[in-house]
Amino acid sequence: MTGAGNDVRGIWQRLPGRKPVIVIAAAVIAVLLIGGAVFAVTAGDDDPKPAPVANGPAPTTAAAAPTPTPSPTVQPGADIRGPLDLLLVGVDTRVAVPGWEPHADAVLILHVNKGLDSGYLFSLPRDLVVDIPKFPKSGYGGGRTKLTHAMSYGSKRGTAKPSAAQGYQLLSQTVSRYTGIKTFQAGAILNFGGFQKLVDELGGVDMYVDQKVVSKHRQPNGKARTLSGGDYIGPQATYNPGNRHFVGWQAIDYARQRYTAGGDYARQRHQQQLIKAILAKALSSGLPTDADALNRLLKALGRSVDVIAGERTAIDFVFALSKLTPANLKLVSLPGSGVGSGGGYQGEQLTSVGRGFITQLRAGKADAYLKAHPTLAVKR
Repeated sequence: MTGAGNDVRGIWQRLPGRKPVIVIAAAVIAVLLIGGAVFAVTAGDDDPKPAPVANGPAPTTAAAAPTPTPSPTVQPGADIRGPLDLLLVGVDTRVAVPGWEPHADAVLILHVNKGLDSGYLFSLPRDLVVDIPKFPKSGYGGGRTKLTHAMSYGSKRGTAKPSAAQGYQLLSQTVSRYTGIKTFQAGAILNFGGFQKLVDELGGVDMYVDQKVVSKHRQPNGKARTLSGGDYIGPQATYNPGNRHFVGWQAIDYARQRYTAGGDYARQRHQQQLIKAILAKALSSGLPTDADALNRLLKALGRSVDVIAGERTAIDFVFALSKLTPANLKLVSLPGSGVGSGGGYQGEQLTSVGRGFITQLRAGKADAYLKAHPTLAVKR
């Protein structure tokens, strides 16, 4: 995986069909969720069953050699130790547009504690003003601009098609420089289509809508709104406060809206809530012990997911994080404000309280900091 100034040492894995390792890549979702499922599907019984007791006298012929005791199965990733940091990215990839450069539309960090049984999930604003380092692979000379552009600037390859894998390298270096998190042990990228497929494969998710959200992109029937003159026109899907059951397009549409009260900070919160809702639904549906359901999920995701696991395999991290459940995952909202110059908007910056959480997280004091700043904790 990459740290500050380092290249991605693993490969991007497009994992088709029945390979269980793809599940780690559904952003945080599979990393947290499917560890038990993979083990149930692949491991079998670790403990040898006792031999039946023989009836009657012992045979007079030479006794058979005793059966050796099988060596215990070593679980993949058993040697992985916490704490761990994973960088998870939702990407705006417009595959129908030739030469489109991928943008990091959602940037999330999952920090897993030393015992690998609890963690914190927080987002960085897509428009966070950061210093993006030089990146010779793409010819980018470095500069200070919005975080979302780091992946785009890093993805360029001359006349070749832009590479999201290469863009991720620059994005991770940028996030490392900003947060002080030196190394991300693994990462994943998922586009919005992948999230929609995942939600639909699970039969939808249940979410609490915490504010009224009017969609810029979808009609009430789920069809796309018409783009005319640079803006969308036509009836709009509306999500009112309360408990809701969302199918795939509704869940993604709700979680991607930033032209609403709270702007991108509200969207970050809704994306985190969606991830937790997906985890809860998958666990309640019995997916971790249902091999057929797991395989349907893998096929549904197809090529919507990419995984970076460094020198380790993705399956190692799936097993290592199998103790991490939604109940043990704390969602954290980092406050920020706009940055301007001469009356023009340049981007976002985190407040001192928001930056303080990252500092205390690195120091192993996140719980105490959240107790002192309870408004940072996302309740639902």
